[in-house]
Amino acid sequence: MANPNFGSFNRTGTVIDQAAFDVGLRAHMVRVYNYMASGLALSGIVAYGLFASPELAALFFQVEGGYVVGLNILGWIAILAPLGLLLLVSFRAASMSVGAVQAVYWAVTALMGVSLSLLLFRYTGASVARTFFITAAAFGALSLYGYTTKRDLSAFGKFLFMGLIGLILASLVNMFWPSGTMSFIISVAGVLIFSGLIAYDTQKIKEQYAQAWGGDTAEKVAIFGALSLYLDFVNLFQFLMMFLGQRR
Repeated sequence: MANPNFGSFNRTGTVIDQAAFDVGLRAHMVRVYNYMASGLALSGIVAYGLFASPELAALFFQVEGGYVVGLNILGWIAILAPLGLLLLVSFRAASMSVGAVQAVYWAVTALMGVSLSLLLFRYTGASVARTFFITAAAFGALSLYGYTTKRDLSAFGKFLFMGLIGLILASLVNMFWPSGTMSFIISVAGVLIFSGLIAYDTQKIKEQYAQAWGGDTAEKVAIFGALSLYLDFVNLFQFLMMFLGQRR
């Protein structure tokens, strides 16, 4: 009689021990969430440090009367640098060492703290904290769904990706021709798209672990997974702030 714990296959066609795989998957997801939580903590520390220290804030922003009225050159670099680092990782992921991937991850999350500090200058601390906890609760529910659902979300992911491209283009247009109605539509679309991406990316992380199981790339896979969930969380948080944030 066949052992029910054997007979599953990863995508390379190798027979795996299902019980060992499940234990490894749980440990992998804990590693992903720990990386993500640490990244959020680092971003929060940087954001609060800039908000609380006028001297540090002056390095990145033009601040008048407690409000940011513009960006310095260093501020523009800090805000645009994460995009450059993400592009670097997307092209060099396979050849990068674990240490290099970790360095990029911590650099991205630290630099994102500069962007997030703008929310502290714009909105009250109470509304920022309230929206953060609402985002965390929504993230937990959506990620749990992505982890436990038997439904294949890959087709859903393609739709979300197209929606994300449309969201970026609409945001660029709205920057040059501002419209209150367009801003509202973009905010609603942003909340829906990144809510869906949380579930989709969680399922994708499980699939990536199955592909890497038994290999030496598990740590890199965990970091990339944490980065995708970190970006989903931060973007959902920022779009929710447009609805729930109370301006100073």
